[in-house]
Amino acid sequence: MRVLLADDQAWLRSAIRLLLEQQIGVETVGEAVDAEHLRRVAMVSQPDLVLLDWELPGIQVAGQRHALLSDLRDANPKLQIIVMSGLPESSRPAMAAGANAFVSKAAPPEQLLAALRKAQQSINIARS
Repeated sequence: MRVLLADDQAWLRSAIRLLLEQQIGVETVGEAVDAEHLRRVAMVSQPDLVLLDWELPGIQVAGQRHALLSDLRDANPKLQIIVMSGLPESSRPAMAAGANAFVSKAAPPEQLLAALRKAQQSINIARS
């Protein structure tokens, strides 16, 4: 599974990258620090999954968030998107915008890994 990390916090990207490197069959194919950078990197790297910070610079309002997820899916219809946020109340709007899953940044790493495994199952089914 090819994963693209999108978060403006370098320490968080680094921590997630380290976690992903320990997972069999998971490859980090890029990192993005804002919405425009994410669009460009996603076009080049063609990830299977985007780990998306819901507060990523460039997507501060609901319409921008919906547009970003729509743009990403237009470029890659089978793309899985897991939204992360430090604000648990962001879960409902993230799912309404089209995210496949939501994980709180305050949650233990096992929750992110569980969401990744579920996404990987969906990716494998889509490839079959």
